[in-house]
Amino acid sequence: MLTAPAPGESAGAGIIYYVVADLPAAFTSLSARGVRFVDAPHLVARLPDHELWMVFCRDSEDNLLALMSEVRDG
Repeated sequence: MLTAPAPGESAGAGIIYYVVADLPAAFTSLSARGVRFVDAPHLVARLPDHELWMVFCRDSEDNLLALMSEVRDG
């Protein structure tokens, strides 16, 4: 069951995830352009054939967005 947001939290409409080929490069480039990141790129999951990395940011209307990258071995 869904409940009301906690005090100080937004109900939000959801998160849009953008897949990028090179997450560290995208993070560096967008940071230099003034994008407000919530955190640094971080490992989310180690899967059998790749790692999943993400970073979250806010747009001009304070919506939460995410960049993600699948890093494969080899």
